[in-house]
Amino acid sequence: MSNALLDFSDLPLFDRITPQDVAPAMDVLLERANQALETVTAPDFPARWDAIAKVLDVATEQLGRSWGAVSHLNSVADTPELRAAYNAALPRVTEFWTRLGADERLYAKYKAIDPATLTPEQRQAHSNAVRNFVLSGAELTGAAKERFAQIQERQAELSQKFSENALDATDAYAYYATAEELEGIPPDVQQAALAAAQAEGKPGYKLTLKMPCYLPVMQFAARSDLRAKLYRAYVTRASEQAEGDGRKFDNSALIGEILALRREEAQLLGYANFGEVSVVPKMAQSPAEVIRFLRDLARRARPYAEKDVADLRAFAAEHLGLADPQAWDWPYISEKLKEARYAFSEQELKEYFTAPKVLAGLFKIIETLFEVSIRRDSAPTWHPAVEFYRIERNGQLVGQFYLDQPARTGKRGGAWMDDVRTRWQRPDTGALQMPVAHLVCNFADGVDGKPPLLTHDDVITLFHEFGHGLHHMLTQVNERDVSGIGGVEWDAVELPSQFMENFCWEWDVLKHMTAHVVTGEPLPRALFDKMIAAKNFQSGMATLRQIEFALFDMLLHTEHDPAQDFMPLLTQVRQEVAVLQPPPFSRTAHTFSHIFAGGYAAGYYSYKWAEVLSADAYAAFEETTGSDGLPSAETGRRYREAILEAGGSRPAMESFKAFRGREPSLDALLRHQGMAEELTA
Repeated sequence: MSNALLDFSDLPLFDRITPQDVAPAMDVLLERANQALETVTAPDFPARWDAIAKVLDVATEQLGRSWGAVSHLNSVADTPELRAAYNAALPRVTEFWTRLGADERLYAKYKAIDPATLTPEQRQAHSNAVRNFVLSGAELTGAAKERFAQIQERQAELSQKFSENALDATDAYAYYATAEELEGIPPDVQQAALAAAQAEGKPGYKLTLKMPCYLPVMQFAARSDLRAKLYRAYVTRASEQAEGDGRKFDNSALIGEILALRREEAQLLGYANFGEVSVVPKMAQSPAEVIRFLRDLARRARPYAEKDVADLRAFAAEHLGLADPQAWDWPYISEKLKEARYAFSEQELKEYFTAPKVLAGLFKIIETLFEVSIRRDSAPTWHPAVEFYRIERNGQLVGQFYLDQPARTGKRGGAWMDDVRTRWQRPDTGALQMPVAHLVCNFADGVDGKPPLLTHDDVITLFHEFGHGLHHMLTQVNERDVSGIGGVEWDAVELPSQFMENFCWEWDVLKHMTAHVVTGEPLPRALFDKMIAAKNFQSGMATLRQIEFALFDMLLHTEHDPAQDFMPLLTQVRQEVAVLQPPPFSRTAHTFSHIFAGGYAAGYYSYKWAEVLSADAYAAFEETTGSDGLPSAETGRRYREAILEAGGSRPAMESFKAFRGREPSLDALLRHQGMAEELTA
């Protein structure tokens, strides 16, 4: 087996996969999948769930796993050769999945399956499959069906190009600053910037638009002109407003075409707009319900956000001599006000969050809460910094995961969880396949031989992605399509991830996961208390910012005419929702990968929607905290069994009610974010 992408004996051979493997592997796997499709759609093939799974699901699962490995490498180890191989294969792979989803012969087989012959898990998967056939165009015929397939293929190309432009625009920018310009920037960030410049044989300090560099500059750089320079570069990435040759990465035309294709796809399926298509498999019943939810939350948050801005303006004028702050000044003012009000800085806090200690603390809470153990394991990886682990319960394997923490060139920004393979009682061998996940972040690397330091936001991100990972890995469902996050409504899929974030604010959790980078001392209680006091600092503004993104996304996919420029809509949403207006040159939509390249189209509201669920779920732990201050293992067990282990095997609302005994309430979210009481003028 010389082609690493065709070896399914165990984990992916990431250290052996080459760009040259991609085309021949896809030749083989697409041929197998096509043959399997022809076999199961033959008139004499039985319309039985297990019979179809044994032939078709086995072939498509291997295609999915192999292509998943290629896609993953394309995200974390991008090279010109791999990108070319990925883009060459993408249309063929997309064409197959589109054709499979719309195959009327296969649709007829599924409709002919008697649900009474299925297990409850299979019934849920069958119900989802029938619905997905309709959404994939299986009921279309003739020219409409052909056009639908063309739309899917073109959308895949456009999304990939959007993602590449965002990555390339971010990677392409660098500003080499002098030592004088770096006044106020934390020493570890300065050292990393100096090392980056030296590695290129250039003088000065290399500042980039990657988060571990960009954010500290915006928060701490004393010089407004330096903040302005990086801010402008950041908010004009991948747009026509970018400076110099950065305009070659402009995503404007791609966005217009993506939106037009989505509208056309929706109309082919008999819907007025893409927003209506998006909510069909979600908890929300209609785009109107989503828009009402967002506007209601905005109304509740607005008084708090207005107070946040008033505080910032007063502080800037009185203490920083900034009578008319600009967009690039707000993060700096915010950090200074936080330091003044709560007598601590993010930088001071970061000294205690060394990556290894944080990880050990995270593992401890997972082990305690979910009755598992986490151990180092070995597997082929794509980069020396990648770690691999196994999760066990009572000595039995539950799941495994890759952890890729540091930011680097060729790795797309952000953080995410992705599945390598899913828990599945394999119909071909009868063996139980255990789940494996990718957990990817973009944290700063360690400098001067010291361990990497995480900001508290980084810690929250790590917990968030682990929440997704646990949802995938702790499932007890053996039916692939509803196992783990499979089949979970998209607006509920963030529940377990946002749920885990809450632990980042608990003293009895944090004290076990901090050690000062120099002294090794744990986080002092006094500093923790200041951090808690500052927890809801500007939560009104933060809430409105998320609502701005979510409302823009939903209106873009419902009321907006794709033939028109979308910038006026973004301006209109900002005027309705935001308490701070960005400058006219800001083009944040041009790197809004969640909705243009990440599966959240007309679904970005899911973060806020699921936050209601996660806050309410966490309230159950607050109600049952033990005398030692640690969360109750009994509540952890109930949560694990009702939410994590059930995966997508039943509607998310049923799982939530199985845990809480009732429907979710907004109260816990508002209380957690310090917005429970009406503010008076």
